Amino acid sequence: MENLNALIATALRRTRHYTRKMWVRVVLMGLLAFVATGIGQLVEAYIPQKLATSVDGGAADRLLQLIASAMLAVTIFSITVMVSVYQSSSTQWTPRVHRLIMTDRTTQNTMAVFIGAYVYALLGIILRELGIYGDERAFVLFWMTVLVLVVIVVYLIRWVLHLQGFGQLVDTTRQVEDVTRAQFRDRLARPCLGARPFTGDLPEGTRALDAWESGYLKQIYPEALNSVAERYDIRIYMTRTVGQFTFVNAPLMQIELCGEEPDWDALRDDIRETLVVGDVRDYEQDPGFGLIVMGEIGSKALSPGVNDPGTAIDVITRIGRILSEYKDETASDPATLLAHLHVPPLDPADLLRDGFGALSRYGAGTLEVQQRLQHTLRGLMRHPDSGLRAAARAMAQQELSRALEVLSFAPDRAALIASADPDIRPK
Repeated sequence: MENLNALIATALRRTRHYTRKMWVRVVLMGLLAFVATGIGQLVEAYIPQKLATSVDGGAADRLLQLIASAMLAVTIFSITVMVSVYQSSSTQWTPRVHRLIMTDRTTQNTMAVFIGAYVYALLGIILRELGIYGDERAFVLFWMTVLVLVVIVVYLIRWVLHLQGFGQLVDTTRQVEDVTRAQFRDRLARPCLGARPFTGDLPEGTRALDAWESGYLKQIYPEALNSVAERYDIRIYMTRTVGQFTFVNAPLMQIELCGEEPDWDALRDDIRETLVVGDVRDYEQDPGFGLIVMGEIGSKALSPGVNDPGTAIDVITRIGRILSEYKDETASDPATLLAHLHVPPLDPADLLRDGFGALSRYGAGTLEVQQRLQHTLRGLMRHPDSGLRAAARAMAQQELSRALEVLSFAPDRAALIASADPDIRPK
């Protein structure tokens, strides 16, 4: 039963990963076009003769020709808009953000509908030319084509409304915030990915399992990995976690034997199927990456060519709002955790550095940015979790010292000190 649950959980994770890819939705809509024409053939046989001949085949032909010609033009236009937005977002904000924009659901669904409608129209034209849909049996084809036109109009309106903010700064930062918060909540809902927290020292006698390639650990399938550990009667301690870079032949995890010596080659192959290693980080299971991207947007706004401290202030507020939901991952009920897998919990100090690190350095000489940063860290210093409180206090002290060294105008220094928490102000 546990192996079945692990298989189902892993399959769901893989399915969710693939549903975010545009080509999957386009293929599904194309297949749906074939299914629709097949259903039309079946339904046509049950339509009364008088009703079936009430619609001329030429009417269906005109609608199919209209869809085929219009969808080709609209699809090309939409692709041009997408490419333009991807390029501009990479240039203006950060190259890491365009991969998130590529997974925008409205864009993917719209493109899938347009291409699916184009496939449907071509298929309908071909069936008409072959005589499969004759003039005397065009009733279902006509009304099914009308239904397709209604769907096209609905998605065309949604697409036009979506383009009003697509790729704009506010919309982009909101997208990054939403996906980062969603990953953050998912992680905290299942602390340490459902595994036992790995916080202390390694047990004696563990053996390192080396990475098979260099790259970022992008995703872990914890249920499947725990199932492998159960099958080989071992315990796995992840020394590298999602978002961290590992080199080939460098230790990726530590193995504790609970029974006989396993077949290490077979174990390595099975573990390899439960991990995803790639050349770039991804938002999935990695809230720290989302915080880094938000920090990059804010730091890019502080560059001399942009000079937009308001965006940096907005990003600081958004990061603070996400981090305010943090909770200790080591407080979970052991009975509900995966028994053979140990994963390090999120480090609040790392999360703060991911979000505020680059932004605070580039904005060290901007009073308004430093004031908002101190205000945000001051709020996190009152968080219920002691670990986050301590990390926020340490960062607030560090960034206050950095800014005071950069700011040379005495009133600016005094204003920054006044905005900091009284406990960290210089004596």
